[in-house]
Amino acid sequence: MSRAPFATLNLGTSVGDDPQAVEENRRRFFGTFGIEPSQVVRVKQVHGDGVLVVDETLVARRGFPRLLLDERYEYDALITNLPDLALVVSTADCLPLLVHDPVRGAVAAVHAGWRSTAKRITARALLAMTVAYGTNPGDCRVAIGPGIRGCCYEVDAAVTDAMRAALPAWEEHAAASRPGHVRLDLGGVNRALLEGAGVRPDRIDDVGLCTACRRDLFFSHRAEKARTGRMMNLILLRAESREPRAEGREA
Repeated sequence: MSRAPFATLNLGTSVGDDPQAVEENRRRFFGTFGIEPSQVVRVKQVHGDGVLVVDETLVARRGFPRLLLDERYEYDALITNLPDLALVVSTADCLPLLVHDPVRGAVAAVHAGWRSTAKRITARALLAMTVAYGTNPGDCRVAIGPGIRGCCYEVDAAVTDAMRAALPAWEEHAAASRPGHVRLDLGGVNRALLEGAGVRPDRIDDVGLCTACRRDLFFSHRAEKARTGRMMNLILLRAESREPRAEGREA
């Protein structure tokens, strides 16, 4: 188990924590769900709009899934219809979104910070599922996990200008704070993007938890001034049931 400031279950290797502690943390985390390292599918997150389709050809490559990190696959969303692959996104304020299409048997994991949100990453992930699997967004269920919320997320014009380009009604999800700044509800923006892409409102489940407020439970990059750990969020389809399991880690 990690020690402060990474206590107790940091899952990130790039934050300065003891590598042996992180290895043990990951063993405990994934082991809780019966997941082996060969099932863990991760990429290099770059706050962009890229969506990786995890298909049979990619899985068949020598070194999969490790090659995704070794070769620096740079994406912020992953989709698949293959069973027993845990699609994972790391967070420490950015929002994790986990998507399940129960009709076509497909899932997605999305990493949505403000930059990716402004690039409509959630809508792009749904479109990629539509193209690859015939997904109808109206069939999908989406879980929005812990992330920094409007209570703590004060942003300036660089962010609001990007939001304005992504979502004309973005101001419905912002509240004025000091001059030149607003408090942005990133969860509300992503919910609007999901609904705009065709996801039914009653099929979006937002835990509503703020990582900055609840540092007793979560890591917060902003609140801890970048000296903190990382959480992981995952979704996978079980081969025996083709039903997903969506999980988020509490620090």
